[in-house]
Order: sequence, then structure tokens, then C-alpha cells
Amino acid sequence: MRPSIRPSIRPSIRTAAALSALAVTAAGVAWATGPASASPATVNVVGYSIASPVYNQLEAAFQHTPAGQGVTFHNAFGASTTEAENVVAGQSADIVNFSTGPDLDLVKAAGLVSANWATSGVASAEHGFVADSTVVMVVRAGNPLGISGWSSLTHAGVKVVTPNPSTSGSARWNLLAAYASQTSQGKTKKQATAYVNSLLQHVVAEPSSGSTALTAFLAGTGNVLLAYEADAKHAVGAGDAISIVYPSRTFLIQTPAALTNTGKAKPAATAFFNFLFSRQGQNIFATQGFRPTVPAVAKATASQFYKPSSLTTISQLKGWYTVNTTLFGTNGAITKLEAANGFSA
Repeated sequence: MRPSIRPSIRPSIRTAAALSALAVTAAGVAWATGPASASPATVNVVGYSIASPVYNQLEAAFQHTPAGQGVTFHNAFGASTTEAENVVAGQSADIVNFSTGPDLDLVKAAGLVSANWATSGVASAEHGFVADSTVVMVVRAGNPLGISGWSSLTHAGVKVVTPNPSTSGSARWNLLAAYASQTSQGKTKKQATAYVNSLLQHVVAEPSSGSTALTAFLAGTGNVLLAYEADAKHAVGAGDAISIVYPSRTFLIQTPAALTNTGKAKPAATAFFNFLFSRQGQNIFATQGFRPTVPAVAKATASQFYKPSSLTTISQLKGWYTVNTTLFGTNGAITKLEAANGFSA
């Protein structure tokens, strides 16, 4: 029996009215008040779950710089879309770093981030992307099933864990990687969709976020986890009994970050945001398994990361608007497959 998944609203079908209603509903929630927002030297960071460990390192390093003296941080990390919705609903946020562009667009649509967030300031050269990663496969130590790539995931006995695409950016990247593993070989969209359907028949759990998916896997659920390369490397570094399978065909994960309107008004938040794109900040991303986006640092750290034979980007699939409409929207192909395979959205 497949696990029941708590229903939630997909970001691709949200309307401006729904966003406004969400903000009104949360008006009584004390996110925007209290200790988290009381001091101009407190920086509120909100992001997707997998980024939590690297931000602990980034913040500690920043506090040892002249600009970081006396600065404290209040962090909120969780499922990317859920965190974006929380910010729209009133959660304090000076800096946001989500898993996907559409999650950041939710905050932009609510007027909390400037319309030109990706093309102005220190992040403009990287189009707003603060760090990259790729989709990999995490298996039990020693790879007892001999998983070698995407074709292995539909073999008998394979039990896959991947997050819920209605709440998790990681989940959408994972399923896009599965889809693109077929189209990058010249297969048709119909063939790619059929492969995703076969894969979903082997999925035994869809936790709410990338981090909760890893936690479930480490606790014994399934025998293959689809994950961020950075999260998998962090788990290996923590001594978890896993191995990483690097598929020859995978997807480039690009994670956007932006200063909110309140962040722009805080010198400490602006200084920390600039630090994220500095050589020191980008090197910290690299040491934590993320691929730097600043070209000089990316080049200097390239040997730390594997080079897949095929690395598909969201732009090659004509961008998030097209992807959400055709694959993850209400009538999207993957949305329908999720429902057909027993997963609610």
C-alpha cells in the first residue's frame, strides 16, 4: 500500500486572489513581530530545507568578518514551496533562498521582493542563482542492488524515495531529471512521460521536503533516494551508511536567492547577502557540496564535482512556466501520473 500524502495546493495553479487570501488568513500569526524582527542586527533567513547546514557555516563565517560583528540570525528552513507560502503569509524574511524560481516568484507576486531581483545588484551576474547542484541517487552502503543509473530504478525490488512535488522543489528537480534522462537521449515526450510513470510505480514514499526524504531513507524507508548532490555529500560527510550513484544523465539544480524589501532596509542583511556571492561565501558553498555560481570560484572548485555526460537545464525545457504548465500544473502530465499512482497533491 502506498502512503497517503497530505493534500496541498500546487504553486503553478495559485492565483493572485489566493495569495491575498493566504496573507489575510495569516494576519494574526506573530511571525512578523517579536525577537526575530526586533533588531536591525538580526537577519531573518528563510529557505529550502537542504540549504540549512550550509547557512549555518555561512553565518558563522560572516560573523567573523567586520561587517558581521554583532549580527545574529533567525533561520527558517523547510519544504521550499511551503516556506515561500509562509513568507507570503507573514513570516519574517530578509533573505530568501528557495529551491526553484517559481517559489521565489510567489514572494515576488506578493510584492515582498522587487521585480528585478535577478537582474540587479551583486546577484545579477549569476541571474540570482546563489548555488547549483545536481540530482543524484543515494543507495545503501556498498550499493547492494547495483544501481547504475535511471534504467536501474524500474527493476524489480527497487523501492524509491523522493519528496512530494506539491511542497518540495527537490521533488520537482528529481522528476525533471527522470524526464530529461529520456529526452536527452532523443526519446519523445511521450516516451519520457512513460518512463516517469514506470519510476513512480517504484516510489514507496513522498515526504514533504528533501531533508525529510533523506531522514526517512536513513531510517530504513526504501532502497534508493533521489536527492541533491549537496545533500548526499553532506550525509556521507556526516558518516551515514550510504553510497552515492552519479547518473551519467542528470539535471542542473539552480537555487535562487534574493533580498526582500525588509532586507534591503537592513545594512546587516545586505552585507550578508553580498557575502553569499563573495569568494569566501562561494567557497563555503563548495565545501558543503554545492556548486558555486560565481565563475571564478566555479572554475577553481570544478575538480570537486563530477561531470555528467548530459546535464539538462530548465532553460532547455523552455523554462519554469512551460514546465509547470505541461508537467506540474493541474492538468500537467506528471501531476496526472502522481494521482494515477496513488499520490495526492
